Amino acid sequence: MKVLLVDDEEDVREIARLSLGRVGGMDVCEASNGPEALRRAEEEKPDFILLDMMMPGMDGPATLQALRANPSTASIPIVFLTAKALPSEVERLHQLGAAGVITKPFDPMTLAREVRRVLGQ
Repeated sequence: MKVLLVDDEEDVREIARLSLGRVGGMDVCEASNGPEALRRAEEEKPDFILLDMMMPGMDGPATLQALRANPSTASIPIVFLTAKALPSEVERLHQLGAAGVITKPFDPMTLAREVRRVLGQ
């Protein structure tokens, strides 16, 4: 299973990459911002995208909308990774088309399992 991990914080990407790759056995590619995520999603064709909610410039919801607008990335499931997990915010993300929401801080030992659960796998 290939994941595109999108987060502007390098330390979060490193922990999530190790968690998803070494612990979860996933193939992980990365992007540090929204525009890079759009490019990488089209190039890499990941099975799903783990997308940070708050990033400078193009935030997570704007990135999601841009991914949905591109026919080659429109059907890729998106799971948000966020510290803002208020019920109203989670509902808004689902309405935008997110497959699920995982809160930060996450447990590196269970992140891959949690992602699979959210995706129904």
